[in-house]
Amino acid sequence: MANNQFCKVLIVDDELLIRQGIKHSIDWEKEGFQIIDEATNGEEALASIDKNQPHIVITDMVMPVMDGEMLTKEIKDKYPEIEIIILSSFGEFDYVRNTFQLGVSDYILKPQLEGTSLLTSLQKTAKKIPGLILQEKADNATVNSIDDVINRVMAGEEIEENQSFVEDYFPHKYYCLLGLTFHNENDSLIKKIEEQLKKSFTQIYIKRLPKKQNISAFLFNFEQGQAQAIKESIRMTATSLTFTDEKIVWGLAEPFEDFFQIKRAYQIDLMKLLNYHFYLVDEKIFIYDALPNLPTVEASFQLAKFTELFQRRQFEEAFSYIESFTEKLMQQYTQDEFTFKSLLGNIVFNIVILLGNMGYDNKRLDREKYHYIALIEEGKSAPTTVAVLTQFLQEVIFIVENVEEKSNQSNMQKLLDYIDQYYAEPLTLAEMGEKFHYNPSYLSKYFSDNHHQGFSEYLNQMRIKKSMELLREGKDPIAKISMRVGYSDHSYFCRVFKNFTGYSPSSYRRKHVHKR
Repeated sequence: MANNQFCKVLIVDDELLIRQGIKHSIDWEKEGFQIIDEATNGEEALASIDKNQPHIVITDMVMPVMDGEMLTKEIKDKYPEIEIIILSSFGEFDYVRNTFQLGVSDYILKPQLEGTSLLTSLQKTAKKIPGLILQEKADNATVNSIDDVINRVMAGEEIEENQSFVEDYFPHKYYCLLGLTFHNENDSLIKKIEEQLKKSFTQIYIKRLPKKQNISAFLFNFEQGQAQAIKESIRMTATSLTFTDEKIVWGLAEPFEDFFQIKRAYQIDLMKLLNYHFYLVDEKIFIYDALPNLPTVEASFQLAKFTELFQRRQFEEAFSYIESFTEKLMQQYTQDEFTFKSLLGNIVFNIVILLGNMGYDNKRLDREKYHYIALIEEGKSAPTTVAVLTQFLQEVIFIVENVEEKSNQSNMQKLLDYIDQYYAEPLTLAEMGEKFHYNPSYLSKYFSDNHHQGFSEYLNQMRIKKSMELLREGKDPIAKISMRVGYSDHSYFCRVFKNFTGYSPSSYRRKHVHKR
């Protein structure tokens, strides 16, 4: 293999969110690696390997069509020079053990997948590839300005310059970062904000940082006791700009003392603050010590509970459970966006699987689930992301209601036919429930909801209708007719008859026998 080259990597996972997470967890080319393709299962991966010849394959274990274990066997049989890193969940150690016997290089637990662990695994694996020398990082250039220092420290480089170089430029003890995000790029407005901030302070040094990830940031260098003045000035500046059409989100991160912690302060503290806007869409200013209270109880989605409700076809309760969960989840604004979207994506996957297992026609939703996952991934805020899930649930409701309506019509007709046949028997809800496998209280509600008439009312109606026929024949005594249609109490029969017809049984008979 050629020296001084990128190490080519293929990512194989059926979950879009996992692939996206891997892609954005490190600066690939800066570290000497290059993603050459993605695949959603083992068969797609083999086709890509034949075409792209990667050095390393990162693969999930559990996938449709061809799983990670079978893919590993195929790779080691056909392309023994390719190294493999396995992604696994906690419950997949048997699979992982089998793949190690096949010669995989390393494995990473999905719950622990983040930039540092991934890069460590990649670097360790790359060293096993004969003749591969990773593309070298930029040489350590001589520091010529404070901008050089900032850029290189922000890039994670360890520079050897004396601390005095920084102290000459930043004379004060404390630092903090202000970050701004804009709906649209607006350099003139950024300059105006910079000028306004600098006018507010004469003894605080403010340095504008290079724009990164659509964030305009400023580094404040100040003395103890000036933090409150900075916060007040930022609030005033933000308020004075509310008249503009530009939607600006402000984030002021916690102060720190070591200049060389600026990368951590930026990537962790500042980014975290600005990301809160994903949840708190009506908030425009986020200051480290003036944030909204978090709920005391964290939202937890109990899949077993939801599955039980869904399988029992208690769809209203199941969907209400999701709605309640997402409402609580959106209040937990410190949760990272990736986790939030993963939870919603998993709900989509689980519902599609449940529909299929329960015999519903889920073919269209099964095809469209990746479309919904992609829309969730693209969500710009928690409310708009939840709206995608709500749209998906509307489709699910349409599917189940269409089937349930047909099922209800069929079941309801069976109940009515049974009553029509056995109305003269001492029918009760308990007996009917046992016959048709319904709880009596549920059967009562089910009957009313699907027939617009209660069970007792319908049974009495059938009995009175039959008694009217017998009375018009004019043969049997009224007491006997009462017994024949299911009433053991003659006086009760007479009351019910009059309620339905407006006549007593004897008056009704005289009227209709006379007409004959």
